[in-house]
Amino acid sequence: MTKDKVLGILGGGQMAEAIVKGLCANKVLPSGNIIVSDHKEKRAEELQDRYGIRGTTDTLWMLQNISTLILAVKPQALKEALEEISRGLPSDIPLLSIVAGVSLAQLEESIPNPVVRIMPNTPLSVGEGMSVFSLGHSTSEKEAELARLFFGASGKVLCLPESSMDAVTGLSGSGPAFVLLMLEAMADGGVAAGLKKKDALALATQTILGTAKMVFETQEHPSLLRDAVTSPAGTTIEGLRVMEERGVRGALLDAVFAAANRSKEIGKA
Repeated sequence: MTKDKVLGILGGGQMAEAIVKGLCANKVLPSGNIIVSDHKEKRAEELQDRYGIRGTTDTLWMLQNISTLILAVKPQALKEALEEISRGLPSDIPLLSIVAGVSLAQLEESIPNPVVRIMPNTPLSVGEGMSVFSLGHSTSEKEAELARLFFGASGKVLCLPESSMDAVTGLSGSGPAFVLLMLEAMADGGVAAGLKKKDALALATQTILGTAKMVFETQEHPSLLRDAVTSPAGTTIEGLRVMEERGVRGALLDAVFAAANRSKEIGKA
C-alpha cells in the first residue's frame, strides 16, 4: 500500500468508479487517500459511502490537496475542467487524462503540468481492463510508474506512442462491444440448437473467458490453439467453414479498422 500519495479524480462517472474500485480492492492506496470531485453532490456522496473515499463537489479544494490527478470528465466538460485545473492545480502535479479523443498537445496547450494520456476500456470495472498510456513532453519514468500503479490495479497496462492511440481505441477501446456481439450471437446459436437461454449464455461466456485466458497464459498464437481443437471432418472445422464463408474474420478486421478511423475523425473535430 502506498501511503504517501493522495490521488484526486475529477469526474465521478463509471470509469472513475472502476479505477477507485480497483485501487481499494487491491489496497494500492488507503481509501482516505483518494478524493473524487463530481459536480453532482449525490454522486460524490455515493462513491464516498460505497468505497470509504472522500467525495466532494469542491474541485479547487481537491486540487490543492493531492499529489496526482486523474482527469475523468466527459469531453463536453473538458474546457471547464481545464479552466479549474489551471487555477487550482500546482504545476508540478502530474495529470493523467482518460478523456477520449483529447490529445497530449491539447492538454499541454492548456496547462503546464506533466501530462499522461490514457485509454482504458470498460472491463476495468471487473479488474480485467486494458489501459494504454502515452507520455507527454515534460513527463518521465515517474509519471509512467504512476500510470502503471493506478491503472494496473484494474487490469493490464501498456505504454505506446500517442500515434498508436487511434488503433488502440479501435481495438481495445471499442473491442468489448465487438466481443459482446459475438457472445450474444454464440449464445443465440446455442438456443437455436436446443439449449435454454440461461445455459447458452453461461456456456458462451465461459468459453470466451477461458479461451482468452488460454491465449494469455500459453502465449501461443491463436491459430495454433485453434488448430489443436480442429479435427479433420469434425464439428469445429464445419463451424469454421461457415464463419469463413460468412466473412466473420473480415468483418471483425474491418470493424476494428473502422473504429480506429472514426477515432481519428473525432480527434480532428
